[in-house]
Amino acid sequence: MEKVTVFDKTFEISIPHEAILERVAKLAEQMNEDLKDKEVIFLGILNGSFMFASDLYKQIKIPSLISFLKLASYTGTSTTGKVKRLIGINEDIANKTVVIIEDIVDTGITLEQIIKQLRGYDPADIKVATLLFKPEAYQKDFDIDYIGFSIPPEFIIGYGLDYDGLARNLPHIYKLV
Repeated sequence: MEKVTVFDKTFEISIPHEAILERVAKLAEQMNEDLKDKEVIFLGILNGSFMFASDLYKQIKIPSLISFLKLASYTGTSTTGKVKRLIGINEDIANKTVVIIEDIVDTGITLEQIIKQLRGYDPADIKVATLLFKPEAYQKDFDIDYIGFSIPPEFIIGYGLDYDGLARNLPHIYKLV
């Protein structure tokens, strides 16, 4: 579908599914090379990253673990600016390289909170992988190590990203018309 309507808003394809899968494959290839001699745990941030994390992890060839952390910071189409920790990490990440898997990084508020929390577990290193990055909206100083696509500050849905809980199941990424 070229256009979809969710609630009262219409969206059009911004990044087709095939382009997403091609980029995810390239990110996995880069990670396989960069992290080959490390003890790695991938940490997917729910709910939005589940599709990206799944497609990415299927292509990771190095020995590694994957786990998930759930936080929330969005209401409707905009960030609340407040991050709530909903589900914590249960794995021992001390002295391991942690790769945070995010669906999208815009302001960096959520990422800042995740990194602060993870540092308390004494990881050897923290890397960040995001499918989508909004450089114009980014307000923090943390490095984003692996970026799928840089996009303008538009509201998007699909491929795990939602509008009030709906549209996560769409295979493409759509932008608000």
